This record gives sequence, structure tokens and C-alpha cells, in this order.
Amino acid sequence: MSGTKCTRLSGALIKQVLDSVDSVLFDCDGVIWRGDQAVAGAAEVINLLKKNGKKVFFVTNNSSKTRKLYADKMSLMGFNVSEDEVFGTAYCCAMYLRTVCKIQGKVYLLGSNAMKQELEAVGIQQTGVGPDPITGKPSDWANVPLDPEVKAVVVGFDEHFSYMKLNRAMQYLNQGCLFVGTNRDSRLPLEGGKAVPGTGCIVEAVEAAAQRQAQTVGKPNQFMFDCVASQFGVERGRCMMVGDRLDTDILLGYNCGLKTLLTLTGVSTVAEAQEHLKSSCPKRQGMVPDYYVESIADLLPALRE
Repeated sequence: MSGTKCTRLSGALIKQVLDSVDSVLFDCDGVIWRGDQAVAGAAEVINLLKKNGKKVFFVTNNSSKTRKLYADKMSLMGFNVSEDEVFGTAYCCAMYLRTVCKIQGKVYLLGSNAMKQELEAVGIQQTGVGPDPITGKPSDWANVPLDPEVKAVVVGFDEHFSYMKLNRAMQYLNQGCLFVGTNRDSRLPLEGGKAVPGTGCIVEAVEAAAQRQAQTVGKPNQFMFDCVASQFGVERGRCMMVGDRLDTDILLGYNCGLKTLLTLTGVSTVAEAQEHLKSSCPKRQGMVPDYYVESIADLLPALRE
């Protein structure tokens, strides 16, 4: 196996690397699809990996869909996938609250209907989904009615995020509630080089207001991998993380002791990885992939053998 980091994965090395792993974790947007279009060859890669006996999982920081919605989307694109192979932050956040925090009570949720569904699926009730219009004056806002059963504030992607939601979250957190965020991705890249603000912006706004730090469960936090490993017995030393972002996907792989593969169909570039490689900063070193490919379709020749 190649001893250098950031090696282009090609030729005989592809089979060598694939033979060294039993499980492969894939990020979704920018890796197997872009927007609503599958990356060319991605479905065949996933389906052949499974046919060849590999366990395949999907780990995404996006909290706007349930596991079922992701599985349905992938099935329509031609991927052979089941719901239990999908690990989004909506689901992982619910698991974190139930298994790690062992929450007894409700959640104040800045998030989507998908997050509401995933929380309720594990028996956690929530309040907060949907618009929260502002009324009154600052003294009213500071004394906004709070549900005494709420024990945690959970922040995910919320298209209805507003000043009143920010205020309500702050008031709950001032009372000592748990504080959990799905992820810290600050921008959501779109086609054509455009982007919109990501969940990280909302998490940071609540952190600034409450003067507290959130515990985030999404990549690069190890909890995302722990969720998969605890349910499917994945062995770290024989697992590879495939992603398009150095600061989430590749760093997750590094944090968990996995092999890492960067695909260039999404956000990060080889030039950025090489800059990290030159750095003496341990965190930046953790963002250097073991290997890179132009697209995961580059794996096809080895898989078709």
C-alpha cells in the first residue's frame, strides 16, 4: 500500500485499496449526486461494491431529510440502497439524544419536519418546528413563554429561522437546557458555483446569543461513525470514508482511523489538500486524504473485473 498521503488512486492501486476494506462510507451531495442529478457512474459503483460483498453506508450532514426520504431519492437514481444504510444528522441527532444524553423530556427544535419525524421515531417529543412570528417589545421577548418540559435545544437546518426563534433558544439555554447542533457546515454549495448559508451559521448565531457552545453530532464528529459501527459491526481498520469535503468527510475518516478518499466532484480540491499537507498543524494534517480520484466512477474498472 502506498505510504504517502494524497495519492491519486488509479491503476492496480484501486483494486489493492478496495481489497483492503470491507466497508465503505459515502458522503452524498458532491460525491454520489449533485443537486438532483446522480454523478455519472455513481450508482454502478455503489451497486458493484455491494455485489462484491462490501458493506456500503451513506453519511450526510444534511438534516433536511429523513432516512426514508434519502433512500427513496437514491432508489429513483438507480442506487441499490435500504433505509437502514443511511445515516443523516436528523437521525444521528435523535440517536445521540436518546443514547448519549439519555434525555428525559422534550426538545426545543430549530430544524425541519424531517428532524421532528426522526426525533419522534425514537420517542422524543419536540416543539418549535415552523415559523415563530415576532410580536411585542424586548421586555416581552425576554419573558417569552417557555415549555417547562423542554430539556434540550437542538439546532439543525431551519428555513424558518428568525429573531424570535433565536431568542426562544437563548431563553431555554439560559435555563440550563442541553445544547446540541447537527453540524457546523457554514455554506451549502449549489450548482454553478453558488451557495446559501448552512446550518453552521444558525448554530453559531445561537451560540453567540446564549454564550454557550453546542455539542455537534455531524461530521467530523466521531459519533456519525459510531452510529454506523454500533449497528453494523464495522471494523475501523477495514473501512474507508469517501467524501468531497476535507473539513468534514476526510477529517471524520482521520478522527476515526479510517482510510480516506477525496473525490473532486464536489467542494474541496487537491491543491487545498496539498496545502494542508505542508502544514505542521495536526488538525490540518487530519484533512489530508490518503487518496483522491476525479470521480468515484474512477473505481469502475477495478469493480468490473
